Amino acid sequence: MVRNTTRNFLVVMAVLALLIVPAMAQDEGTVVVEAGDPVVIGVAAVISGEGLAPLGEDIVRGVELALDERGTVTVGDVEFEVTIDVQDDLCSAEGGQAVANYYVSNPQIVGIVGPTCSSACRGAGPILDSAGYIMISASCTNPALAADFVSFNRTAPNDDAQGVEDAIFIYDYLGITKLATIHDGSPYGEGLVTNVAAAFEELGGEVVAQDAVTVGDTDFRSTLNTIAAAGPELIFFGGFPAEAARLAEQRADAGLSEVPFMGADGLYSPELINLGGAAVEGVYMSTPAPAVSDALSEFVAAYEEKYGFAPTAAFHSYSHDAVLMYLDAIEAVGEIDADGNLVIDRAALAEYIANYGAEEPVVGLSGLLSCNGDGECAQGGIGFFQVQDGEIVRLETMSMELE
Repeated sequence: MVRNTTRNFLVVMAVLALLIVPAMAQDEGTVVVEAGDPVVIGVAAVISGEGLAPLGEDIVRGVELALDERGTVTVGDVEFEVTIDVQDDLCSAEGGQAVANYYVSNPQIVGIVGPTCSSACRGAGPILDSAGYIMISASCTNPALAADFVSFNRTAPNDDAQGVEDAIFIYDYLGITKLATIHDGSPYGEGLVTNVAAAFEELGGEVVAQDAVTVGDTDFRSTLNTIAAAGPELIFFGGFPAEAARLAEQRADAGLSEVPFMGADGLYSPELINLGGAAVEGVYMSTPAPAVSDALSEFVAAYEEKYGFAPTAAFHSYSHDAVLMYLDAIEAVGEIDADGNLVIDRAALAEYIANYGAEEPVVGLSGLLSCNGDGECAQGGIGFFQVQDGEIVRLETMSMELE
């Protein structure tokens, strides 16, 4: 009941706020933080929904740990505390619209880390563009987002990169020649399987079936029966844990129990195992994977000490780096006025972020960061994992060491 109430409230707020966006869009283009007040960064993350909350919560924790390390900015010898305003983006277009309207109605919000899902990023994009706000997503991987919205930046590799690597893994590493794909209808899921299928065919493989499911449905046997008739050697799913767990479980009913199942970063969470149990044993997944480094090991140790458990998704290092990009940008473009207030020009902030590390890559927790001016900042790689004995285990298919 609470979840439905929250979703309905945010959808209503999105509709109402759309009516007042023109008034908010006349923002003067600056953030003024009065002396003694904190700098506020928005964090749009999915923190509700079956199988989804662990993904967004992981992003929030990455932000919190970054501020544990560096909780202030200093401009002109004046120090300001940095705080966050976390909002649930619901992993949906409506949720993205709602949180974007919420943030642009507050002139004190410097920028946004997030949203989590590509559908929410797409919903937020037009609103943030109009208001002159920017976002740095740790997890929105749909390739078109960077081209479609000037407000959009990301610290994770996009699905063009991941889709190619997935296809190589399936064709070369697993030796699969016949592939079936299923997606959940989201920009993330559909875009990912499209890239995987195209790259797989270029390698010489055959895509024997392609289908889609609806988020929230629980019976996928009809879809799986159709897939089974095509004789695939592997099923690749673009989506999230709830649907993935049910597909993995119900494939046995379609005679596909021996056919491997694979997904990407949307599946990389203990929630997949919590929901799927023994049915997800052996499932493969890919995800943006930070380079191995002492700093990353120390970060994961700090995560486990602070929260009492291991990271619940793959995005903590990417959200950590997004926050530090904002802090660097504020210190670079911020000014102190005659009253001791911090003044941040939004256009200058956006320009700095768009070219962050362009001349010399910045060593981040997730790898090297070097933005290309069009929202793509990630220089990291893709890792491959498998559920083994009820745990997600990294496969030794690649080696990345940070010098």
